[in-house]
Amino acid sequence: MNGLQVSPFIAALPKVELHVHIEGTLTPSLRWKLAKRNNVPLPYATYEDLLESYNVLYNHRKEVHGDNGTPTFLETYFAGTQVLCEEEDFYELGMAYLEKASELSIRYAEPFFDLQAYLPRGIPAKTVLDGYMRAQREGFERFGVRSNWIMCFIRDRPVEEGIAAYEAARPNEYDRPPMLFEKAFQMAKQDGLHVTMHCDVDQKDAASHVHEAIFSVLDGRGTERIDHGLNALDRPELLEGLIQRQIPLTLCPHAYHRRQATEVLFPKLRKLWEMEGIKWCVNSDDPTYMHNVWIDGAMEKVYRYCGMSKADMVRLSRDAVEISWADAEVKAELRQELERFARDNC
Repeated sequence: MNGLQVSPFIAALPKVELHVHIEGTLTPSLRWKLAKRNNVPLPYATYEDLLESYNVLYNHRKEVHGDNGTPTFLETYFAGTQVLCEEEDFYELGMAYLEKASELSIRYAEPFFDLQAYLPRGIPAKTVLDGYMRAQREGFERFGVRSNWIMCFIRDRPVEEGIAAYEAARPNEYDRPPMLFEKAFQMAKQDGLHVTMHCDVDQKDAASHVHEAIFSVLDGRGTERIDHGLNALDRPELLEGLIQRQIPLTLCPHAYHRRQATEVLFPKLRKLWEMEGIKWCVNSDDPTYMHNVWIDGAMEKVYRYCGMSKADMVRLSRDAVEISWADAEVKAELRQELERFARDNC
């Protein structure tokens, strides 16, 4: 992890994770196990070959970054989803993440999941939802990690497919602006759900997508949160919009650090930190496909490279609590734990 070790302070810091794709936590060992159980062929002769396939810097977008001979991140990500077939598979994936979350001192999480990788394969929405929701219940009982789960629309897929997936669940981003999915966002709000949206970093039209998220979606009211959104720094009106509309960001520093130099990335994060009225939190994104760096590693990088104090890091965790969609009682418990932690460690 760029030569850094996770410090005892960061390891013990109570955490809230609001930006993690559950399919991006699929470990090689669980992928191998499910492939064998479900008779899904893998292009690897041995488990060691599968492990080695994770030791690359995936090409994020060939159409943006050119073809360097490595698979794209999305190609690898969706190849992993092919081993998920039965309710028990989704349950095991959810439980594996929540167990790992407990080890990382995560107290509350809001994992992303989607249906569009499964419905075209004939896997019913109920199979996916029942597996994850069972993990949500039992994960808290066994590991003490509370969670609320966020259904995603995959913006690389057709809009109609995303809306159909939402309809099925009801009782990534190149040239795919957020406004294409306005109907789906409106449906979710009408059903009493929260709305957040991805505005990936340094992609084509990234700043314009942030602009839509702040000023255009939901009849101009804007989204409640933006996932990533670091390109708000590209335009002053975007920063002003985040402040005026109190829209927070869920940032994933390690994901960006793979392609931005330390001296480029972390001053940006520090600038956001010093801007009054902007809240953001640290998250892992897709840790198993990003060199196995989880939220603790991402927070350690912010701690060291942004020159943060221990009190700053506690405040980052506190901001994550405020940004979250946990209920008031859970938020109160998390605040109290952070206050106790700060008294003992800062």
